[in-house]
Amino acid sequence: MKYMLSWFERPRGRLSNTRMPKSESLRSSVPGRLPPTSKSKRLLSAWEIGGGYMLVDCDDLLTVHKFCSMLPAFTFEARPVVPVEDAIRVELEAMAYRDGLKQ
Repeated sequence: MKYMLSWFERPRGRLSNTRMPKSESLRSSVPGRLPPTSKSKRLLSAWEIGGGYMLVDCDDLLTVHKFCSMLPAFTFEARPVVPVEDAIRVELEAMAYRDGLKQ
């Protein structure tokens, strides 16, 4: 399962290295925090919102929850996502099913 994580810096978050920007600290800590069964696909910063985005491939939602709980200086949102090609395929299947109900 793929999840799009977005994070936002908490105004009063505490990090051990205060000289480093919070998003930079997150970027440097991600590889060691995700378990080997998870894959961080992309890590993107969005400075205008004080946070960023990360696409994670992980079969265990509790692993995603644990990761988000390990970094208290950030607020996280996790949304399940699917590739566009797969989404279009199932949407077309659903449309065909609904069309079949009309007759």
